[in-house]
Amino acid sequence: MTDTPPDVAVLRQKVHGMPASEYVAALRERLPDHEVVLARTPAEEQEAFAARVVTGHRVDPARVEDGLEVFACTYAGTDHLPTDELAEAGVAVTNAAGVHGPNVAEHVVGAMLAFTRRFDTAWQRQQAREWRSFQASELQGSTVTVVGLGAIGEAVVDRLEGFGVDTIGVRYTPEKGGPTDEVVGFDAVHDAFSESDYLVLACPLTDTTEGLVDHEALETLPPDAVVVNVARGPVVDTDALVRSLRRNHIRGAALDVTDPEPLPEEHPLWNFGNVLITPHNAGHTPRYYERLADIVAENVRRLDDGDDDLRNRVV
Repeated sequence: MTDTPPDVAVLRQKVHGMPASEYVAALRERLPDHEVVLARTPAEEQEAFAARVVTGHRVDPARVEDGLEVFACTYAGTDHLPTDELAEAGVAVTNAAGVHGPNVAEHVVGAMLAFTRRFDTAWQRQQAREWRSFQASELQGSTVTVVGLGAIGEAVVDRLEGFGVDTIGVRYTPEKGGPTDEVVGFDAVHDAFSESDYLVLACPLTDTTEGLVDHEALETLPPDAVVVNVARGPVVDTDALVRSLRRNHIRGAALDVTDPEPLPEEHPLWNFGNVLITPHNAGHTPRYYERLADIVAENVRRLDDGDDDLRNRVV
């Protein structure tokens, strides 16, 4: 760390398992006239809060110093942050909303295609060196319901456009419309579920969405339906999902998030052949840091111009 406070300090926490040094490199490329430092030790991390902008995924408000103007959270969600205390200290908070759109949307489409084309069966027969045909199906003509029409939900719908599917969007304010063929509110969510071949969960975890996919919802889904969860684990009632899978009430599930998380080694979800589990890494691509650096660098330039209308500002 330097004797004078840097313009931007990156905290040493890893983001989605990727080293913070990659994030620093992306910021330095975009801010060649600014000092960007990486706090590698606890002592340097303490010093980092004298910077004008600090970016990471956690912050202790007791560390905040007078020079700090913005805490740029490296996650889209900020419910884990002491936002009230930061606001009282005069620190703006921004998030990474929108960064996950392209990468998570590709994960969703990939999961849907894996189930449609039965790649699990193909892999099993390849491992057994068994040349035996099996029946796959097509996405075309399917109905896909997307719960949550934020950056991720919209990116999913955009990437499904060429597949010839019908889409239903679920959002809090259906009067806003959306990119789907139909948009409904949460009061009509079960009507949408009853028509769904694929149910994509891309919503935030709120009082409304917690346990949204419960026993009743799973009973409402058609027996050939697949649940794809890239939202948060508690959006799905895990016990109800396990019961539904055991009774073959749905075709399967692709889970990038689970409840509990990490999923314990002894959990029954590991044992289902029709469940695809990934360790909350749908957004883990190198482009994550690049898109995040775009947001933070733009906000640094706005601060330079005296503009406090920051991109992705939540506080």
